[in-house]
Amino acid sequence: MALTYIYHSCFALSEEAFLIVYDFWQDPHGRLNKLLEESIQQEKEVYFVISHFHQDHYNPIIPQWCQEHNKWHLLPSYDTVRRRLGKSHTQPILRFGDVVETPYFALHVYHSTDVGVSTVTQLRDGTTYYHAGDNNNWYFTDPDHPDADRVKVSLDQMEKLFLSTLREIKKDFPRLDHAMFPVDPRLEQEMLRGMFQLLKTIEVGQLHPMHFCLPPEIA
Repeated sequence: MALTYIYHSCFALSEEAFLIVYDFWQDPHGRLNKLLEESIQQEKEVYFVISHFHQDHYNPIIPQWCQEHNKWHLLPSYDTVRRRLGKSHTQPILRFGDVVETPYFALHVYHSTDVGVSTVTQLRDGTTYYHAGDNNNWYFTDPDHPDADRVKVSLDQMEKLFLSTLREIKKDFPRLDHAMFPVDPRLEQEMLRGMFQLLKTIEVGQLHPMHFCLPPEIA
C-alpha cells in the first residue's frame, strides 16, 4: 500500500484493488492524475472521501468523474451533499457515528471542530488511517487575525471541543497507524498545538501534516 500526498489536504491511499482519495481540491503536480490513470488501467475501485464542503477540500469535477466511471464512488459528508451536491446524491452520506462498509475497508465517521466530519479508514488487515478534514484546535490567539472571526467559540471552548473529538476517536482506536492532520500557518505560534494534543492523546505510528497550501484569496 502507498499513501501519496497530492496537495493541501488531499492524500491518496493506493492498494492493489482500490484507491481512496481524501479531500481532493487541486492537483498541481499531476500526482493524482497519474494514480487515476493507473486505476483505470488496473480496473481498481476508486473512492473519493469528502470531509466537508469548503472550497479547498472539494472539486466539483468529482461527481462527473463518478458518473463516467462505474467503479468510481463518492463518499461525501452530509454538509457537502447539502451545500454542493443537492438531492441528486444518493447514499452513502457520511454522518457522525456512521461506519460505511466497502469490500476493502470500513470508514468510521467522527466529529470535527469545523464543519463536516473527520474519518478513520480501517483496512481489512486492521491498518488505520485518520484524515482529520478540518478537525483541529483552531486556536487563534490574535483577535485581529482575519480568520479569528470565523471561530464562534472562545479559545477555552475550542480546546475543549477539540479534545472531545480526540477522546471520541480514542474509544474506538487507541492507536492510529497513520494520521493526516492540519498544520496551518495561519495559527502562527499555535500551529502545532492541535498536532501535539493529538499525539499526547492517541498513539500515532506516522503523522502526515496537511492544510498548509491555502492561498491568500481563500485563507
